[in-house]
Amino acid sequence: MLNTATSGQEKNKELIRVLIVDGYSNHDWKQTTLVTKRILEESKLFAVDVTTAPATTDTDSLLAWNPDFSGYGVVIQNTNNIHNKTLRWPRRMEEKLAQYVADGGGLYILHSANNAFPHWKEYDRMIGLGWRPKETGFALEIDGNGKIIRIPPGEGSNTGHGERFDALVKILNRHPINNDFPEQWRTVSMELYTHARGPAENLTVLSYAFDTATDKNWPVDWLIGYGKGRVYNSSMGHLWQGENYPLAYRCIGFQTTMIRAVEWLATGNVTYPLPAKFPHNNISVLE
Repeated sequence: MLNTATSGQEKNKELIRVLIVDGYSNHDWKQTTLVTKRILEESKLFAVDVTTAPATTDTDSLLAWNPDFSGYGVVIQNTNNIHNKTLRWPRRMEEKLAQYVADGGGLYILHSANNAFPHWKEYDRMIGLGWRPKETGFALEIDGNGKIIRIPPGEGSNTGHGERFDALVKILNRHPINNDFPEQWRTVSMELYTHARGPAENLTVLSYAFDTATDKNWPVDWLIGYGKGRVYNSSMGHLWQGENYPLAYRCIGFQTTMIRAVEWLATGNVTYPLPAKFPHNNISVLE
């Protein structure tokens, strides 16, 4: 990772505490956690812990899992039960996460985590848009003039995606996370979600990309306000079974976005500088 040199003052700066929650997914959640932890810690801004949710319905095991979110600036959600709906966080942990965010905590929804927990209505509110059937919520499309079209429940399609491709990410709204990014930049091997669905309340789309299968523009990443807290959600961050540190995670643009998003979620500010090799236009840049 770039920009890892630190001054004496920065070395004494208190690190932002981050908690990754993993445990089950149809993606390679173990490697996703390891690579995410490395990217964040190499920025010299974060201290990252991991808690693994029990992949079971056993009551005793679920009772024993009891992480305390309150000591962390950001929780990164990396569980996904899309293929096994019986796997759920205990109800008390659902309530603890929602309360943590509502009280001002930061939540990062890491790629397939927005596929998770369709039974959990507050989760839908926190993530804004997720992998859901077309009847269950609004989808957001971006037209050729950069205007957002709200597609009502029942219209359009279920959430889906085409083949991975090198996506040209276009900025829709400037924000501390992308403040000095190029107007458009190229990321590699992205799995762009189309017709992501949800309440889409208190939501700001940061960027979007064009999908050739649907011939439409769809959000790449977005922010949600939930109570006093902040949530970041994104299509970026796909890591499939059998891959080894794939191109999508080696992309300097993705790494920079992740670091800045986590810093902003925790502090409301961004200090992480734009790498000299940040990608632009038709050029992607890998670590």
